[in-house]
Amino acid sequence: MASTTCFFHHNALTTPARTPSQRFGPSFKPAQVVCRAQKQAAGEEEGAAVSRRLALTVLIGAAAVGSKVSPADAAYGEAANVFGKPKTNTDFLPYNGNGFKLFIPSKWNPSKEVEYPGQVLRYEDNFDTTTNVAVMVTPTDKKSITDYGSPESFLAEVNYLLGKQAYFGKTDSEGGFESDAVATANILESSSPEVGGKKYYFLSVLTRTADGDEGGKHQLIYATVKDGKLYICKAQAGDKRWFKGARKFVESTASSFSVA
Repeated sequence: MASTTCFFHHNALTTPARTPSQRFGPSFKPAQVVCRAQKQAAGEEEGAAVSRRLALTVLIGAAAVGSKVSPADAAYGEAANVFGKPKTNTDFLPYNGNGFKLFIPSKWNPSKEVEYPGQVLRYEDNFDTTTNVAVMVTPTDKKSITDYGSPESFLAEVNYLLGKQAYFGKTDSEGGFESDAVATANILESSSPEVGGKKYYFLSVLTRTADGDEGGKHQLIYATVKDGKLYICKAQAGDKRWFKGARKFVESTASSFSVA
C-alpha cells in the first residue's frame, strides 16, 4: 500500500520594529508542508491520490493562516482613527440671518456701528476694527445680479462700499496717486460664480488712501439678487494685517456667504 506522510512546519509571525519613516507589513516565512510518498505496494493508486489531495488541503490552509495580519498591523499606515474623532473646526461659527447665511470667525465680535444703507450685520476683529464683515440688504427692481451689467458696472453703482473721498482740494499726491486724487481703488479680481443655481458677483478690491493708512485695504465683495432684494456681503482687512494672517479669515468669511 502507498502512503503519503506530511510534515507541517509553521513559522511564528514576526513583526519587525518600525521607524516613523518606514512602514512595513509583518514578515513571515511561508508554512512548509513536506509530502513524502512511500510506495509500499502496487495497485493502490487511488489511496495515494486521496492522501495527496489531503496534503494539498493542509498546504492551502497553512498558507491562509500564515498570511493573517494582526489588527494593529492592518491599521498601521491606513486611515485608522487611533486617536478618536477629529477635532471640530472652532475658527468659525455659523450665522443664519434673515434670508442669508455665512461663517464668522469665532474671535470676532458683533458691532453696532452702521456704515452702509441696509446694513443688517457687522462683526469685527477683537484687536483691529478695520478687519470686519458687513451684510447689507436693500430693495431692488432687478431680477438677477446680472441685470446690473458686468461686475465692474455693479461696483460703480455701489461704490459707497469702498468709502468716500473726504478731501477735494488741490493736492499733488505721491506714491502712484493721480493729481488731485486722495484715494484709489484697484480691482484685483472679479468673477460671476454660481452657487446653488443662483448667480453671484465677486470682486476683490484694493483701496489706498493718500495718508497710507494700513498700506491700503483689501475688500472682498459678494452680491446677489433674490426676491426683489439685493444682498451684499463685504469683508475687509488692512493690507498689513492681510499678510499677517487676516487674509484666511476674510476670504473664508466672504466666500461662505450665500442667500438662504
